[in-house]
Amino acid sequence: MMEKNQKIYIAGHGGMVGSAIRRNLESKGYNNLIVRSSKELDLRNQAAVAQFFEKERPDYVFLAAAKVGGIIANNTFRAEFLYDNLLIESNIIHSAWKNDVKKLMFLGSSCIYPKLAPQPLKEEYLLTGLLEPTNEPYAIAKIAGIKLCEAYRDQYGANFISVMPTNMYGKGDNYHPSNSHVLPGLIRRFHEATENNDNEVVVWGTGTPKREFMFADDLADACFFLMQEYNKRDLINIGTGEDLSIAELAQIIKDTVGFKGNIVFDTSKPDGTPRKLMDVSKLHSLGWKHKTALTGGIVEAYQDFLHNQKRVKESVL
Repeated sequence: MMEKNQKIYIAGHGGMVGSAIRRNLESKGYNNLIVRSSKELDLRNQAAVAQFFEKERPDYVFLAAAKVGGIIANNTFRAEFLYDNLLIESNIIHSAWKNDVKKLMFLGSSCIYPKLAPQPLKEEYLLTGLLEPTNEPYAIAKIAGIKLCEAYRDQYGANFISVMPTNMYGKGDNYHPSNSHVLPGLIRRFHEATENNDNEVVVWGTGTPKREFMFADDLADACFFLMQEYNKRDLINIGTGEDLSIAELAQIIKDTVGFKGNIVFDTSKPDGTPRKLMDVSKLHSLGWKHKTALTGGIVEAYQDFLHNQKRVKESVL
């Protein structure tokens, strides 16, 4: 159990997930938090990471740092997504072991599962089939992180656990016009179409793929719960256990933003994986379940978008 006075390092605290974890911990009275911006500490630099851990000696680590993006970003920057993520997770996991971290949580991604795996996605489906080609490098990096945690546990007895979140959205999301994930990308697209009095919004793909979405603050609460309660080698899914089609998602965002035009689907653009629904029965059996409904979460996300227009307009990958 994490004590209030123990040192907790949040790697990636400036991102959507990391900042949500930070808010969650602070709301529960955890104030001995260690954070570093990417300018202060390049997590790809092994020597710098080693020096940081030797100096700070954190008791607990939330490894939420990663290079992330949507379909186009994943497919365009394939080398960067593989190389950068391998370096980040390898450096932190190794230094955490070297410096006797009591417990580390590695956050992966639902894209680790095979493209055509049975639905919903059970934890044991890992490495049972081919990955979705457009985000294969990122998925391979995340799988490597899982295996690193398993290996350090097997060889050294390190209490390193892996959690696999579903698609996330929420406060501090990336709204880049081409490199964002689908939900924040649609929020920006519908908002700008409303401002410009456009007659239509184009949505990539057929609209038929189904996706599951979780509010980032719910994920943060699940991470806190699992850091306290879960100590097993096997990875564990974090999600809502509910999904909807991209067409249905677009309609919800359209209604939230108040766009009056039409939705048009560009079928020349890739759909990605047909469906990605997480099996969260293991998480539910431990006694945790999400609280934020998708419609309410999208309203909160849109309000965050409106309150951060300067950051949104300047956002880059």
